[in-house]
Amino acid sequence: MHASVPQRATPGLDEIQALASDDMTAVDALIRRRLASDVVLINQVSEYIINAGGKRLRPMLLLLAAGALDHRGPDAHQLAAVVEFIHTSTLLHDDVVDESDLRRGRRTANAVWGNAASVLVGDFLYSRSFQLMVELESMQVQTILADTTNRIAEGEVLQLLHVRNPDTDEAAYIRVIERKTAVLFAAATRLGALLAGADEATQNKLHDYGLNLGFAFQIADDVLDYASDAETLGKNLGDDLAEGKATLPLIHAIRHSDPDTAATLRAAIQDGDTGALPAVLAAINATGGLDYSRQLARDYAARAVAALEGLDDNAHLGALRGLADYAVNRDH
Repeated sequence: MHASVPQRATPGLDEIQALASDDMTAVDALIRRRLASDVVLINQVSEYIINAGGKRLRPMLLLLAAGALDHRGPDAHQLAAVVEFIHTSTLLHDDVVDESDLRRGRRTANAVWGNAASVLVGDFLYSRSFQLMVELESMQVQTILADTTNRIAEGEVLQLLHVRNPDTDEAAYIRVIERKTAVLFAAATRLGALLAGADEATQNKLHDYGLNLGFAFQIADDVLDYASDAETLGKNLGDDLAEGKATLPLIHAIRHSDPDTAATLRAAIQDGDTGALPAVLAAINATGGLDYSRQLARDYAARAVAALEGLDDNAHLGALRGLADYAVNRDH
């Protein structure tokens, strides 16, 4: 039996962003200050990707987790910037590896400046994030972020091993998205609790919330690649297929299709064949691949909310619950 997110009055994204607005303004200012380099190309590429929009979800999670435990301040702003730098550097590297040319409706940095510049500026952002984190002089913070960035790097390599691999199953897919997405969400929320001086049990609650939210968010994201349209999505529909990535809707379709259809789907993954997109979409719809994936995302969102049980309720905790709802109900 599937769990579902409890029916409470949860704030929408606009309300959540308004709640975090002052802190996020401080984070943005800090990001811009600390991006500065006397190497002009670094400034150009960094500014381009930081200005590309996006919801700044990961730094906001850190601020909300800290706020839920009554902690706000410059240390939270600095760590939120660290998390955003790490995330941004992975985007730069991802787009090179995936040969992407569109993100959030704009050309990717590698499409504008080339692969070499994107990789090297990504390295700059990684190393700048470690400078910022060391300034906080907390070995616990450094340990969490060192372990997290290492896990993310493992996820990148793991995903590479599964590119154009039609034998990728659901367990392998979950392992990839845990490292690629969920671990940074979990680090952000655990760090918020750590800054608030929370005990280990409370830190673990926030970690579990972030991890499950990350799973929910990524699965929902992968659904959108087959269920949205390019204008809403901000990237090309079927990009995952073009890159030879077997995500959950397609994995489910292969598992539940007749042998001939499964062979067509497997070939589409091996060839990265977007020409097969109509057949792929038909198979996903016929096997209920989108509904299955959406339900799994909702299950993870419910686990995220359940992890917060027992914490003192306040507006920031309500915002964390609201983000679990948003993660699985958004259209981009």
